[in-house]
Amino acid sequence: MGATVIVVFLIVVYIIKKTIIIVPEQSVYVKERLGVLNGVLKSGFYFMIPFVDQIRYRQNLKEQTIDIDPQVCITRDNVSVEVDGVLYLKVIDGEKASYGIDNFMLATTQLAQTTLRSEIGKLIFDNLLSERDEINGRVVSNIDRATDPWGIKVTRYEIRNITPPKQILLEMENQMKSERERRAEITISQGEKEARVNHSVGERQESINISEGEKIRLVNEADGRAQEITLISNATAKGLQLISEAISKKGGKEAVSLQITQEYLDALGQILKTSKTTVVPETLANIGGVFEGLSKITTKIPQVGE
Repeated sequence: MGATVIVVFLIVVYIIKKTIIIVPEQSVYVKERLGVLNGVLKSGFYFMIPFVDQIRYRQNLKEQTIDIDPQVCITRDNVSVEVDGVLYLKVIDGEKASYGIDNFMLATTQLAQTTLRSEIGKLIFDNLLSERDEINGRVVSNIDRATDPWGIKVTRYEIRNITPPKQILLEMENQMKSERERRAEITISQGEKEARVNHSVGERQESINISEGEKIRLVNEADGRAQEITLISNATAKGLQLISEAISKKGGKEAVSLQITQEYLDALGQILKTSKTTVVPETLANIGGVFEGLSKITTKIPQVGE
């Protein structure tokens, strides 16, 4: 009796399980009724007829990734490279993904490999690395067109690694080394050039500064001399003016004559003191003649010996 109850309980649970179906978010279930497509169930709660309705396919609508295994591809210039990548896709039509092809994941993987080999075969090796983004774009475009009848949307393809042969790698390393050395030499030469230019510019600026300083000095000296001449000429003119005014006054002429005579005698005395050879006139009459000439100027005869 107890065993019968357990069996009945299990049968009821099994029937309930077959009757009630819950479709999770980002999923679709393909339902068949007696082997015939009866609808595509989106996320939600559904009742089914036991033993009549059946969930045939369960499709995930999330974006999925497929690792593309490494494969050998030959470039247009006959260089063999090993390439692997990753493919991103998502199911947009559960019915087509279920009935359009038996295994869309495997089919998409194979299609990605063949498309990649075809695209790499169009390029030479030197352009392979620089045109990686263009290759990815063309692979996605070609695969997406091919998988459209399957209800698949290819969103992205990325080349992960490109591995050339060891000999090619060695040649690339040597080329990169020589290129780095060339750039280093260019950098050094440019630095030396800039240093020479800077040095010459510095010397030129120094010469300009020196010449500007010399110019300013000469200008200042010339200005100083000009001011000195101006002051002297003004003082001389002022002195002459004062002398002229003094002469025009009463007794001015006599005072000037006496001053001239005094200066003459003082100068003569200095000459006699400093000269090693003394020159004396032959006759004192000559000295008297000198004094007589002076008296005509001063109207007085200076007294000698006083």
